[in-house]
Amino acid sequence: MCVGLSAKVIKLQDGMALVDAGGAKRQVSARLVSDLEPGDYVMVHAGVAIAKITDEDTAETEAVLDSLL
Repeated sequence: MCVGLSAKVIKLQDGMALVDAGGAKRQVSARLVSDLEPGDYVMVHAGVAIAKITDEDTAETEAVLDSLL
């Protein structure tokens, strides 16, 4: 099973995105997802943004993770 984390895109530059995942900021590759803008949410796995997701997806993912911890 693979685990992806939702993250908010803060900044985009040269195929990379600065994202905020629960307060932790990190650089991830954004080359697999087109039409990203700051403020969008993405699913991140292994340092790569693998899909653009909605605000509702983000809230659901965070709720599930909170219930597990």
